[in-house]
Amino acid sequence: MKLNNRALIVIDVQKGFEEYDIKGERNNPDCEANVARLIETWRANKLPVVFVKHNSKSDTSVLRPNQPGNDFKDIITGTPDLLVTKSVNSAFYGTPDLYQWLTAKDIDSVAICGIQTNMCCETTARMSGNLGLDTWFILDATHTFAKTFNGVKVSAEELARVTAVNISGEFAEILSTEEAISKI
Repeated sequence: MKLNNRALIVIDVQKGFEEYDIKGERNNPDCEANVARLIETWRANKLPVVFVKHNSKSDTSVLRPNQPGNDFKDIITGTPDLLVTKSVNSAFYGTPDLYQWLTAKDIDSVAICGIQTNMCCETTARMSGNLGLDTWFILDATHTFAKTFNGVKVSAEELARVTAVNISGEFAEILSTEEAISKI
């Protein structure tokens, strides 16, 4: 395992998600601060940082290109080593090809953070694990929103816990921001 080249993949930390920041609907108010700490730590240790941006194809999405909601939140600063744009859940189905870039840079380990825990972050972690990458999922550097299914509302906190259960061991190691920083 090469800790000296673990890439930080920062997924969809975009302004459009603020539209859903309704009290009681979102979990983890510390997400953005934790993402900023991770970016700072990776850069201080000269490790690769990848920003991923969701460019929705929907005409009504707040994440469609050339709209204010498509912009990164203010905590996403500096120039990444790679900027991936995507229109689906997985960062591995974006442009440029993330896996090809990692392979070309001899990077076999990643750390995943961003928005939303149970959507693009989880999907990317599952693919990362399936591709054989040593994957850290920084749970407290992600957040999500409550969802309703068949008339039952599932809290954002419960969705985050279920994501952790779903991917732990099989696809990724679940870590906190502090734990990830201590391992760098």
